[in-house]
Amino acid sequence: MASQDWFDKDFYKVLGVAKDVTPAELKKAYRKLARKYHPDSNPGNPAAEAKFKEISEAHSVIGDPAQRKEYDAVRAMGGGARFTAPRGGGGGQAGGFDDVFGGMFGGGARQQGYSYEQGGYDDLLGGLFGRNGGGGGFGSTSGGFRGYGGPTRGRDVIASTTVDFITATHGDQITLQTQDGRAIKVKIPAGVADGQKIKLRGQGQHSPDGGESGDIVLTVSVRKHPVFEREGLNLRVSVPVTFVEAALGATIEVPTLGGPPVKLRIAPGTPSGRVLRVKGRGVVTPKGTGDLLAEVQVAVPSHLSKDAEEKLEAFAAALPKENPREDLLAKARD
Repeated sequence: MASQDWFDKDFYKVLGVAKDVTPAELKKAYRKLARKYHPDSNPGNPAAEAKFKEISEAHSVIGDPAQRKEYDAVRAMGGGARFTAPRGGGGGQAGGFDDVFGGMFGGGARQQGYSYEQGGYDDLLGGLFGRNGGGGGFGSTSGGFRGYGGPTRGRDVIASTTVDFITATHGDQITLQTQDGRAIKVKIPAGVADGQKIKLRGQGQHSPDGGESGDIVLTVSVRKHPVFEREGLNLRVSVPVTFVEAALGATIEVPTLGGPPVKLRIAPGTPSGRVLRVKGRGVVTPKGTGDLLAEVQVAVPSHLSKDAEEKLEAFAAALPKENPREDLLAKARD
């Protein structure tokens, strides 16, 4: 909602964009600045932290279509002027009501003056801002500078946190500390993805005049797991098998995330890279359950005994004389 500092702060200049910037261009500019000045990228740098807060404040206003419209209207109406009552009922002091309305109505307001009675400042401003005369003047809890619509809502706060892979997959409750020192509990839903945003309603900045608080918009980063990778609701894992297991077939154990291993049948002649699916062992969310995708990787021994080499050579001699790359080479020639 509008406040006096909107007259003093050029949020477009803070973000380095023109006043007619499109939402897409605004988002791109904000993200670039946020990455540059984020506290995680500038540890122990108070200037960068202050700049990050400044660009976050600017984006919270002009990044919201409704607030941007109101901000533009307030800036266009008053520039840097503050509202002060004119003296003597006629021409006012510089920076007063007459300056504001003189700019809006081509100077006519400067010649007329205003009455302190009914039909004066309060009614005139009420008409401009969509409020009938009487009650809720400037600075009151019934609308502040807007003059209508109830108390000012607190501003949203942009924040980020990093969670481990298992927490993101299964969900959990964590505790975060806000900039003003408050400890808040945050429920991380099962299946939250890297980069996903969570809105914490009412946990943002407090209203300056008794209205509802803003929200915290929390971006979640997920640490990589040493074994598993996410593919939507599925989990992928690479499973090494020996040449003999792949050639003759075998039953092997495959790890699951946070649970006991499962047994998986490897069919005879399974090639490296084949993906075997274990139903229902992926990410579990209210919207659905994924699978575990086990990708077979044939492990080749790096050292062989003399006896093993001789037996392997005898085995190779007994195989049909086939070139497994023949089809590949033929396709490359076409």
